Amino acid sequence: MSAVQVMRAEPSDAAAVADLIALAFHPLQAAKWLAPDPAQRLRMLAGQFAILVEHARVHGTVCRTSDGDGVAVWFDRTRPVPEPPDYQSRLAAVCGGAVARFTLLDELFETHHPAGPHHHLAFLAVTPAAQGRGLGTALLERHHAYLDANGVPAYLEASSERSRALYARHGYHHDEPFRLPDETPFWPMWREPRAGPGS
Repeated sequence: MSAVQVMRAEPSDAAAVADLIALAFHPLQAAKWLAPDPAQRLRMLAGQFAILVEHARVHGTVCRTSDGDGVAVWFDRTRPVPEPPDYQSRLAAVCGGAVARFTLLDELFETHHPAGPHHHLAFLAVTPAAQGRGLGTALLERHHAYLDANGVPAYLEASSERSRALYARHGYHHDEPFRLPDETPFWPMWREPRAGPGS
């Protein structure tokens, strides 16, 4: 396989980025808890992710692979990041009767979010058919290069044991998980910047 190219997503990519994240996250247990109705799940996930992808373009970085099969959404928490404009009403509009579950997850994330400056990896997603080809690694390495050069830590919430193992290979260390009401775990993970050659 040729080297994977990673680039900044364009504004016109926002809907496709949100749809890709929803497709990748759709099978996860957390997604099933958030949106129990399988007929509505993909639409609800894509709707919420679209709000956050749009917000990350202002307060962070959205990258994609050149083939369009992988995306990463980062928020720059070295400075305050406000809530997306009209977030609660927009969330209710896309999530309907499941909005209380999405709101609870947001509250859990905020409760366990670390203080101190860092970049937050909100989403790393690869289409199911392209998983295992190194796209997630390419997306991580692209942003880690910036973080390491600038001495910035990174934080994320791993939503599965498979993703936790991937992040561990890239220098993340996890704490005890916090859990949804159905006991689905999320592992808070932190990565210190790595010193470059000769530093």
